[in-house]
Amino acid sequence: MPSGRATSSDVAAAAGVSRSAVSFAFNNPQRISVATRERILAAAEALGYAPSTLGRMLQAGTTNSIGVLLPQRLARILENPYYSRFLMGAGQVCDQEGYTLLLTPPLRDSVLKAIPYAAVDGFIVCGLETDRGEVAELTRRGVPFVLIDSDRLEGAPSVEVDDRGGAREVTRYLLGLGHRRLAVLSMDPGPGAAARGYRGPLARRMAGITDALAECGLSLADVRLAEVPVSRGEGYRATRALMADDSPPTAVLALSDILAYGAVDALQELAVRVPQEVSVTGFDDLAESSWFRPRLTTVRQPIVTKGRMAAEFLISAIRGEEQHPHQTLETSLVVRESTAKVA
Repeated sequence: MPSGRATSSDVAAAAGVSRSAVSFAFNNPQRISVATRERILAAAEALGYAPSTLGRMLQAGTTNSIGVLLPQRLARILENPYYSRFLMGAGQVCDQEGYTLLLTPPLRDSVLKAIPYAAVDGFIVCGLETDRGEVAELTRRGVPFVLIDSDRLEGAPSVEVDDRGGAREVTRYLLGLGHRRLAVLSMDPGPGAAARGYRGPLARRMAGITDALAECGLSLADVRLAEVPVSRGEGYRATRALMADDSPPTAVLALSDILAYGAVDALQELAVRVPQEVSVTGFDDLAESSWFRPRLTTVRQPIVTKGRMAAEFLISAIRGEEQHPHQTLETSLVVRESTAKVA
């Protein structure tokens, strides 16, 4: 009996047949006799041999898997509950359609390097700029993909939310409460943003804030802006720095709920009352926002629906069905206890 894991060659030798006959026994049994197939299966069972399901799928040109191409390392992604909600929606569709879901974070800090190692039929591309190498590589390879939280690309399906409208609405709300000393906690736009400008959802949210400020004769130059990685700890540290200013903000407008949680953590540690002294808003409406104390005023985006739609669009593309157009989902302002009129 051979040492180590049994191979198709071991089975062929034990059954007295060729390797092709072993392949036929598992993949095309009609091409060999019943007696030969039974002999091969008996030899395979005795040796503990099992054919590679992945190998068969790759040979057939399909894996029944879709990948989620992530812009950050897995540890950072899993720190943000936004992605668990998004993946829930995508996973619901995969369960219904018989697909598996593969998370594909950067490989050695490169999203581009990760693509060839993902045995999937297509990708949900999250938060990447359309002129980056990853999108060009997927296009070159002819791999179906759907863009999420990105700029639109002609010929590729995409799903986004009304980031501009949501940011405009929450900014108008704070201004309507009388706040003029605003601070914006923004996700870090990455290196080179100063030269190329904001992109994707961040560009749309900043445009919405600009719209609302202009209605009151203000501009982004009139607000404090902190650009940080999206984590609770970074929201905390940025808010501590903002409150150390000689003229601290009366409202903190965070562009994600996670950053807003960190802002409240910092304010409570500084004995600053929320919302009596400083109002705080978020963007996402994660489940925790409804029981967080104080309950968070935020912009609700349909995260689970976004994930479902992304998976539906991608599977349709993989199957060669009619391509879906760009889809924009509505947002809405949810007013809770973390905001009040300016003192």
